[in-house]
Amino acid sequence: MSRLGKLPIAIPAGVTVRMDGRVVVVKGPKAELRQEVNELIKVEITDNEIKVSPVDTGVKESAAFWGLYRSLLNNMVSGVVKEFEKKLEINGVGYKVAGGGSKLTLALGFSHPVEFVLPEGVTSVVEGKFITVSGADKQAVGETAACIRRLKKPEPYKGKGIKYVDEVLRRKAGKTSAK
Repeated sequence: MSRLGKLPIAIPAGVTVRMDGRVVVVKGPKAELRQEVNELIKVEITDNEIKVSPVDTGVKESAAFWGLYRSLLNNMVSGVVKEFEKKLEINGVGYKVAGGGSKLTLALGFSHPVEFVLPEGVTSVVEGKFITVSGADKQAVGETAACIRRLKKPEPYKGKGIKYVDEVLRRKAGKTSAK
């Protein structure tokens, strides 16, 4: 029995939710998102809430998908009202970022600048050494931020690279000369 899956999802004003076969479509002021639902899960849409339940409680997979699809639908409803965002920070001498919107140009110590094109539905804002990635789709925002971070992961000695703003780096001591 999924404790999370049992909770209904409240639909805020200005958001419409409908079913197209096995696809749930959530439309709000920021975006329109779609999610295909597994056949083991049943989605009921009323006037102001969404309820998710398993088709057959005896199937083990349906219990696993129950909480998953409830969370995915809740993130969709939240995302079309208020966009999700991830903040990244660039540390290092000569490391720079320029651009914004749908394309970033990063100078990360390579022999060439790195061009990063953001996927559709995801935007970025550059403020000095900080990058804010935002969008209605939580998965796309997280994946894009992870791809940007993967371009130059922070190293453990000086902390140079791209890191999340709230990420805590474990620093290592450098070598010392023993005489």
